[in-house]
Amino acid sequence: MPNRATVTLLGLLLAGEAEHMICLLINRGEISLELPCDLEFVMMALPERTVDSKFPAGFSDDSADREPVATNSEQKAIENKSLKASFLTSFFTSTLSIFERRSDSFSVAKKPIKSRSYGWTTAVRKVVTSGPMKRLQERILGTSRFDNLSMTSQIWFLGKCYKLSLEESSQCSDPVNSYAAFLDDFSSRIWITYRKGFEPIGESKFTCDVNWGCMIRSSQMLVAQALILHHLGRSWRKPLQKPYDLQYVEVLHLFGDSSTCAFSIHNLLQAGRGYGLAAGSWLGPYAICRTWETLARANKEQAEHDRCKESLPMVLYIVSGDKDGEQGGAPGVCIEVAARLCSDFSKGQLEWAPILLLVPLVLGLEKINPRYIPLLWETFTFPQSVGILGGKPGASTYIVGVQDEKALYLDPHEVQPAVDIRRDDSEADCTSYHCSTVRHLPFDMIDPSLAIGFYCRDKGDFEDFCSRASQLADSSNGAPLFTVVRNLQPAKPIPCHVRTHHTRGIGDTSVENLSDIGDQVHEDEWQIL
Repeated sequence: MPNRATVTLLGLLLAGEAEHMICLLINRGEISLELPCDLEFVMMALPERTVDSKFPAGFSDDSADREPVATNSEQKAIENKSLKASFLTSFFTSTLSIFERRSDSFSVAKKPIKSRSYGWTTAVRKVVTSGPMKRLQERILGTSRFDNLSMTSQIWFLGKCYKLSLEESSQCSDPVNSYAAFLDDFSSRIWITYRKGFEPIGESKFTCDVNWGCMIRSSQMLVAQALILHHLGRSWRKPLQKPYDLQYVEVLHLFGDSSTCAFSIHNLLQAGRGYGLAAGSWLGPYAICRTWETLARANKEQAEHDRCKESLPMVLYIVSGDKDGEQGGAPGVCIEVAARLCSDFSKGQLEWAPILLLVPLVLGLEKINPRYIPLLWETFTFPQSVGILGGKPGASTYIVGVQDEKALYLDPHEVQPAVDIRRDDSEADCTSYHCSTVRHLPFDMIDPSLAIGFYCRDKGDFEDFCSRASQLADSSNGAPLFTVVRNLQPAKPIPCHVRTHHTRGIGDTSVENLSDIGDQVHEDEWQIL
């Protein structure tokens, strides 16, 4: 007798009182889902909603009935679980977004519908908007309302602290730390989501990345934030009026959905073929980090021969403890490697260069080890933070901040039409690249496979990062996220008590003085996950 329970999706939805058991079975991998043909017909017949730029959606048929292709080694262990979670993610996101009533975001056109279809549509609407159904959605996708954020607890958002207060309206409140200031900062980050209607990817017929492109989109958001920091600075905010700054428009152009755009989904898939990437396949954080490394290298080589080609204006350093990023052990940020990468990047003309560090990690098996949660939380206090690629199994998001035990994120699981933003168009419609909806989920529900990003503008910024990272490793009780080492062999963690003439407030370490560090290695610094 098979040990896997098979249930009908409509029956699952109607059994609202069994939502906790359903989630438990899904997490254990003991449940498989079948979509009744009648319900499938209804879902395909549902009218697309008319939306504004802040809440674009609608479920695209471009990915319907497509079989995901073989995936890389990192994803095989969680393939079945991820596919189920991905299906549920797509179903809840698109179905609930169709029926949720948001007076400021969409309206449903009234059209004559046959009685049978109308009856099915009415039944589905009642199911997906019911209380049990919404609670089930929140268990799987996380909370999507920002009204649950505390108005008294501080928010750390990409290296900036917002100390909120219930007395914001008073004359004594600090507008810089107000909730409105936080929302302005949040909505200024580049939001990249599923798109439909773009040119086919390579030789495939995919013109939409619904159900499989969320990790790629999350990584694009992280790199876009690094580019915004590089070109416009941390204090930059989304323009309120046109014409826009062309530097901002050019950043958006780089992530357009066309093979002519340097960091498009098309070019990422092409660069990631060696890591198992293909249109329609799901991938993990390590594979996407290495894909960016490959793409950045290829673009730089092309730009050296053709000045019209765009390339990443910074060093990309993938900090990994082993060759495939899956075997555990705390990776080390190596000062020697960083210096060599900077020299290679500038062809020896500059001593240092801007660096984007990506640190792929596996912090547990099925769930994240609780001992790492405070360390992940602390990384958002680093001024070099550009967020985390993470989320739930099969549902990648771009985590950008923390409050108490909540992780705040930008969600790529919205379907928007593809847009073409020319790099010289200061009047372009850029509204679909920003979102003001703050979503969050409990930190302990994050998938243990993730990648942390840091951007260091110059050598001094890198030294400050090393100081903070060393102190964080020293406070980890023998289980650091990553360490800072002088060279690769042997690996020597840098103790945070080292000080130099640079006064930065947290465990200051200077690259010039790394030679003065002792050779001691703490055996408990390295942990097998």
